[in-house]
Amino acid sequence: MGGAAVLDDSDLERYSRQLLVPEVDIAGQEALATATVLVVGLGGLGCPAALYLAAAGVGTLRLADGDRVELSNLQRQVAHTEAGLGDNKAESAARAVRALNHRVEVEVLARHLDADSMDAAVRGADLVLDASDRFATRHALNRACVAAGVPLLSAAAIRMEGQLALFDTARGGPCYRCLYPDAAADDSNAACAENGVLGPVVGVLGSLQALEAIKYLVGMEPGLRGAVLMLDLRSLSMQRLVLERRRDCPDCPR
Repeated sequence: MGGAAVLDDSDLERYSRQLLVPEVDIAGQEALATATVLVVGLGGLGCPAALYLAAAGVGTLRLADGDRVELSNLQRQVAHTEAGLGDNKAESAARAVRALNHRVEVEVLARHLDADSMDAAVRGADLVLDASDRFATRHALNRACVAAGVPLLSAAAIRMEGQLALFDTARGGPCYRCLYPDAAADDSNAACAENGVLGPVVGVLGSLQALEAIKYLVGMEPGLRGAVLMLDLRSLSMQRLVLERRRDCPDCPR
């Protein structure tokens, strides 16, 4: 993170409710204002996550997505509108973020990230949010985060279920591949287009992703470092599973 930000009267009014939270206060708000967060995927997860991070006053958001807005997206991808049909999702989400909070600096990466661009996108970020829907993207993003020493906050949702985990290998924690060792896993079982998903389900997971990001950025101890939160929103039940680093994981730092 950069140096301390100076909050003006407008900031104090805008963020007054979260400034009352003892774990945030002025110091936490200044930390948010100097933070850079990369959000990969501006679909059902990335939309609410990006909007809540913008509303909370994160200083810089990098939004990466190469897909375009389709009519079937609007059931759950709340940053996009009918007026933006056919537009790039990162650009569409950037408009929503700027309309919500003009003080947030938005960097738009309107393309699918390959290995080289993934490394460049992660570089300089304080935290990365994986809101993608492809295992190949998740594994490539994991490798880039491990190499850069940047924590990866990953969310996933399908049907009425979801999971959330924070992978922080720089502090000795496991990586995404410790949870999913098969880097060539089939995406078909995880695709919303094949299996369906309710809009509020990705809204819950994206909101939790933003919450954990804010907690991490203001200096609170993340509850999901080295753990996976599993949610069954049909029964409104959840489990928190401890995840250990795999000794034979090829992506973890040596």
